[in-house]
Amino acid sequence: MLSVAEIIKLLQEHHLLKSTNATDQQIIFQDVSYDSRAVTKGTLFFCKGNFQPAYLTDAQQQGATGFVAEEHQPTEKNLVEFVVSNVQKAMALLSAAFFDFPQNELMIFAITGTKGKTTTAYFLREAINEATENRTALFSTVNTILGPEPNDTFKSALTTPESLDLFKNMRTAVDQGMKFLVMEVSSQAYLKNRVFNLHFDVGSFLNISPDHVGENEHPTFANYLHCKEQLLVNSKQVVINAATDQLQDVYFAAKTTTDPENIYLYARNGTETSLPVQLDFTFDSEADTLTDNEIYLRALTPKAQALKLDGKYQIGIPGDYNETNAVDAIINAGLAGFQREQLLTGLAETQIPGRMERYVSRGHGTVYVDYAHNYASTKALLQFLKTQSPEGKTIAVVGSPGNKGIDRREGFGKALSEEADVAILTTDDPAFEDPVAIAKAIDRHIDHKRVQVHYEMDREKAIQKAIQMGTPSDIIVVLGKGQDPYQKIQGVDTPYPTDSVVVSNFLDQLQ
Repeated sequence: MLSVAEIIKLLQEHHLLKSTNATDQQIIFQDVSYDSRAVTKGTLFFCKGNFQPAYLTDAQQQGATGFVAEEHQPTEKNLVEFVVSNVQKAMALLSAAFFDFPQNELMIFAITGTKGKTTTAYFLREAINEATENRTALFSTVNTILGPEPNDTFKSALTTPESLDLFKNMRTAVDQGMKFLVMEVSSQAYLKNRVFNLHFDVGSFLNISPDHVGENEHPTFANYLHCKEQLLVNSKQVVINAATDQLQDVYFAAKTTTDPENIYLYARNGTETSLPVQLDFTFDSEADTLTDNEIYLRALTPKAQALKLDGKYQIGIPGDYNETNAVDAIINAGLAGFQREQLLTGLAETQIPGRMERYVSRGHGTVYVDYAHNYASTKALLQFLKTQSPEGKTIAVVGSPGNKGIDRREGFGKALSEEADVAILTTDDPAFEDPVAIAKAIDRHIDHKRVQVHYEMDREKAIQKAIQMGTPSDIIVVLGKGQDPYQKIQGVDTPYPTDSVVVSNFLDQLQ
């Protein structure tokens, strides 16, 4: 519950309240919502996003007794009104209060980066979950885990949910006995103020590369970098991959609010960093195949050595590009007080739905399903897989989302030119764009002297075509969707069986 008096106090403390018609400060709101279809009696309604006055009318008819908006709504005479300067910030503040500040009852690990967020989050959650007696929640791009039972796990809609959903999920997790939370934090979460005024116990910065710049995303790369750095500004302790681009900017952003003694830098042994800094940890790859991935971690500074994390670790997910993610997870766990021995089994057994899923066919090569969806992750994946089967061709099935991340299209074309032999361009969440036009945008950046290009807009048929083209030594890589169960088409989440199911079913037919 939330009273008018509490709302006014919170909004005034953060200089958000412009005006209110509230005369009775004892009025209590029984619920909060930004979706008029979900309103119940006594709800405080948030007029956010692409708001239309009709939504507020619907909310009132459903039982809303108050609303928060950035503009006065003159048609609504019988509702308590709060006019604010930023409704997203207001929703974050008031949602946290409504759900009784659940973040204060959790130790929160927050992870950001252009690539690797999900892998790092899963490594960390699996590494510590057994030691916490299954009391570690997860908010990731793939799944949300709020408790120990199977029905406490469900498919995520956003990498970082809207603030109201975020705090609601945190409250559920706490009520289910969760003590720790591992969460991915996207740059959009800061751009849209979904995590406004939320502070983290440990914040990780993995990397940054131009990706989420364009329509409906970040207007410039500088804005993208700024939003990602806000996670560091809002974390008590910070872990940074010192091999990241823009290291100087990232490191100094962390130092604005965090004592250098609470900032931990790591990199692969031999890395030349762009800023002359003392690394706290380095690591070496001891083995790197599809069946055996092992690293050795070394602490170099007294504060790192105090965590007692040195030694060998087996990693459950192959790929040298995943080793950095595992190291980040290990350091996070160490900062929370976990010992090396507690982490070994979880790291070795980590698996992620829709990531590096491997299917062996009879006569058509080996098929991999992976969520890679930008230049950096696509190149890293294809490059690694090529080393595992150098005699065969690499056949990639790929599309790119519509109405966002426009520069991903050039990135896909570049990665395919560098690492693939055959590209089958297809549909991947086209939104309101023509998928053929998206495919042509990718194709413009493919070197046709090196890569054979095919178009097939039916994604299931594209996957089947790629598998049929394969010979025993070939690698077929299906990129982008993993286990996403829908295609976003013309504003509708259209059911799709998932790449994993399409591959599995077609291989069964062939065999």
